[in-house]
Amino acid sequence: MFKMLISALVLFASTQALAETTRVGDWTVHYSAFSSTFLTPEVARSYNIERSRFNGLLNIAVTDDEGKTQQVALSGQGKNLIGTVRELTFQTVREGDAIYYIAQYPFRNEDNVLFTIDISHPRQGGQFSFRHTFYTD
Repeated sequence: MFKMLISALVLFASTQALAETTRVGDWTVHYSAFSSTFLTPEVARSYNIERSRFNGLLNIAVTDDEGKTQQVALSGQGKNLIGTVRELTFQTVREGDAIYYIAQYPFRNEDNVLFTIDISHPRQGGQFSFRHTFYTD
């Protein structure tokens, strides 16, 4: 369990440095997209993530106004410039009070992807979009 906690903290900390934020309703959404090669092999294995120069990750955390992470349902898709649409499947990661969501996204070098993410919760919901360009290592 301790090794899993360290792995989760490494994953969360490594992506939060790259994270951007947006508001959806009363929530602040922290999001980032990056190549899976930024993860150590141990962290990738512990979350069953394919570590490849052609595999990207999305990391999303939703917080309230007090900074507490929220349990929500996420769905979404990524659409590249030639119109290829890929549905996203999010995995929930919980470590202590922290909750965040990760999804894998296969890409090719210089893929510019528009991600559209739907957030739902019994109290509120919403959608946000962002664009990210992936580069191979």
